Amino acid sequence: MTVAFVLGGGGVRGAVHVGMLQALFEAGVRPDLLVGTSIGAINGAAVAADPTPAVVPRLLEAWASPTAASVYSEPWYRQVGHLARSRIHLYDPAKLRALITETLGEHRTFADLRVQLVVAAASIERAAEHWFDSGSLVDAVQASASVPGALPPTEIDGEHFVDGGVVDSIPLGEAVRRGATTIYVLQVGRIEEPLSAPRTPADVARVTFEISRRHRFFRELDDVPDGVTVHVLPSGGSLPGDEKLGAFKRLDATRRRIEQSHAAARTYLEEQA
Repeated sequence: MTVAFVLGGGGVRGAVHVGMLQALFEAGVRPDLLVGTSIGAINGAAVAADPTPAVVPRLLEAWASPTAASVYSEPWYRQVGHLARSRIHLYDPAKLRALITETLGEHRTFADLRVQLVVAAASIERAAEHWFDSGSLVDAVQASASVPGALPPTEIDGEHFVDGGVVDSIPLGEAVRRGATTIYVLQVGRIEEPLSAPRTPADVARVTFEISRRHRFFRELDDVPDGVTVHVLPSGGSLPGDEKLGAFKRLDATRRRIEQSHAAARTYLEEQA
């Protein structure tokens, strides 16, 4: 049996991964493979470096750190300055890189990891998904988390990459292709929320974005082959304000997200035992 953890994208809502991971480790579940996108690449890389319960307090510390808070907290005038100079992004990518580096510690390449890790990014030049599983770990994770508009593309070997959520926000299919037979999907809760026809311009953007995020996951879930078991862990529910376009940078509810997802995932796993 090959156990995979699939960690989806979703900005600050990725804090739910920490609660889910805590519940999985408490249930004695350990990964043989980690597949991540965007924030799921950051959290997944931390687990691949230390696939034990000890990674949970490390992730709790990372999520509560000033470095994490700094990634999307620059004042408006600095955002305007970044946009004026670059014409394509609002935030300083060095702050994301610092967060990734701090989270990974001494681990600098995929070869340094204790468990196999695969992270998704979107290639601009090839207009295609790309799966990093070797080479520079920090570069690959930064590429996977380079949110278009917020951050610039990450250049690796002359090719430019943006956030993996553009092509695969919950990379279930890649876990199947890599030979996983039991898969735990750590999703951020969006797929649990119903969609309805838009009524405002903001709704148009949100609904369109959610359709583009979700459709591939549900198709891949329907296509899971015989012999493969998939567990989609519950997130514990959304919080007020999660529907807003700027919710991706709210860190004020991190602790509550982690507590809710831990309780929900623990209950789910106990029911499956």
